[in-house]
Order: sequence, then C-alpha cells, then structure tokens
Amino acid sequence: MNNNTLPTTPAQDAMTLIGRVLIALLFVPAGWGKVAGFAGTVGYIASKGVPLPEVCAAIAIAIELGLGLLLLVGWQARWAALGLAVFTFVISFIFHNYWAVPADQLGAQRLNFYKNMAIAGGLLAFAAFGAGGWSLDGRRRT
Repeated sequence: MNNNTLPTTPAQDAMTLIGRVLIALLFVPAGWGKVAGFAGTVGYIASKGVPLPEVCAAIAIAIELGLGLLLLVGWQARWAALGLAVFTFVISFIFHNYWAVPADQLGAQRLNFYKNMAIAGGLLAFAAFGAGGWSLDGRRRT
C-alpha cells in the first residue's frame, strides 16, 4: 500500500477533507477523554474481562488520538485509516456484543455494533483510496 493518493477533483478533495474531519471528530475526542479519565477507562475495560486493562487503555489512547490525528491531517492516512478500521472492528465484538447482553440493552448495543461496522467500512475506503488532495499525503504527491 503506497501512501500516495489518487488524482482527485476539487469536489472529491472537499468531500474527503469533510469525511476525515467527521471521522476524526469521533476518534480524537474519544482518545482525549480516555486520557482525562484514564482510571474510568481502565475500569470499564476491566469490566469487560479484557486482560491488562491499563495496557489496553494506553493502546486505545494511542490509536484513537494518534491515528485519529494522522487521519485528520491526512499524513500516512491510508495506514492510519487501516489501523483505525481494525481497531474499530475488533473492539466492537468486545464492547458491543449485543448477542450476549440483557434484553433491555439489546437494541442500543446492536445499533452501536453496526454503527462501528459502518465506521470501519468508511475507514477502509480511506485506506483504499487515500486522503485526497487536501491532505499532507496529497501535498507530497504533487
């Protein structure tokens, strides 16, 4: 996977920029929130039976904040999007396992699970096609 973006039109560049901003709006504040509430994050991760919750919380912060910012500015965006897609896919089975929750949580957890699948799909599109011309990767191409 090379980091160059495909040739794009100004409309495509605008749409990819807006898409990157909207996806980063999900991940960057979530990562920052985990930094600010580290103990709570660790507790939540531990409540799901995940081993080494402190390490997992640090990894989640690095992925959400670090890769989210890389995607936002469009630097190494294909790799950042791929990392975020894999992360989102994996955590969905742990934290939104709607098939194993009480009936009163079923609807919300199923909705969150499928929203995460859709987010992973959008991230895979960025991994496949790049960040567009209005990105650091796009600037390197020219």
